Amino acid sequence: MAIPAFETVFAVPMTCEACIKDIKGSVDQLSGINKVTANLQDQLVAIEGTAAPSTIAAAIQATGRDAILRGSGKADSAAVCILESHAPHLENKVRGLVRMVQVAPEMTIVDLSIRGLSPGTYHATVRQTGDISQGPESTGGIWDALEAKREGKPCRGIFGTVEVGKGGIGTVFLDKPIQIWELIGRSIVVARQQDGKFDQNDPDAIVGVIARSSGAWGNEKTVCSCSGKNVWQEREEQVGRGML
Repeated sequence: MAIPAFETVFAVPMTCEACIKDIKGSVDQLSGINKVTANLQDQLVAIEGTAAPSTIAAAIQATGRDAILRGSGKADSAAVCILESHAPHLENKVRGLVRMVQVAPEMTIVDLSIRGLSPGTYHATVRQTGDISQGPESTGGIWDALEAKREGKPCRGIFGTVEVGKGGIGTVFLDKPIQIWELIGRSIVVARQQDGKFDQNDPDAIVGVIARSSGAWGNEKTVCSCSGKNVWQEREEQVGRGML
């Protein structure tokens, strides 16, 4: 089944029509792009198509501008998971980000990006619980594994593998027969091993809790009510922490 088109909205700093032309030119070079719409006043760029949000963000950033994801898909159809290492000796623990968007009744796309891990093959799995107090070790077994084995079906909790290159970067874009509500509150583990006993001190074993994310046009906040910082100030802090 082909992936249906969905909309993704980014906040992008733009000052003139030339900025919009530059961004459109870069994004239009990607495969799977149907439509690019930019709003100069609101500093927003909306993209409709089937390209991975991380790929779109990279294309916008290639023009020398930052891009903050503001929402993707329809209301209540998106989720996000920030992957962090629990190794105590690391200063910046964020090592990955997973964006998930339900694009059909039984299809969710998974856009996984990793930065800062040792080169090699890693397994990405959804775990039974969202308890990450002890890192990957406290997350429980692989979600849907027992049901899949009993019914003789592929396990939906196994997202697959991602190859991390010499620069410590790895990405994967895939789809799964999953609904977003089934994932919320669970966790994702990315590690060299698919299952078994994990070492929470391993800097290359990362984990995060899956949380609901805004749909396209579902997040109009430009200033955080808690800190008073705008989205660009928050973004600068997040990048400093290792955020992708």
